[in-house]
Amino acid sequence: MSKKSKLKIIILMVFIINIGYIFVNQELTMLRIKNDIKTKQETVDKLSSENRKLQDQIKLTKTDKYTEKLARERLGLIKEGETPVMDSSEKNK
Repeated sequence: MSKKSKLKIIILMVFIINIGYIFVNQELTMLRIKNDIKTKQETVDKLSSENRKLQDQIKLTKTDKYTEKLARERLGLIKEGETPVMDSSEKNK
């Protein structure tokens, strides 16, 4: 083989190795990005679920029934005509 032929083969090999390196690097980058997207989507799904639960809690707290329950439990309020009952276990606290 002549020197020109050997030089062409070396240049072609370097070119092929470079293309292979670029291809592998791109594949690894795409795999990392896909994993990041999957992780972020799972986070979004989790936060969306938590947000729905919190929105439901907000709706519940705006109801009269919830307000009445809090008034009875925390403030010890009773409706007119009701007889209050004291729990003896609460008295010892």
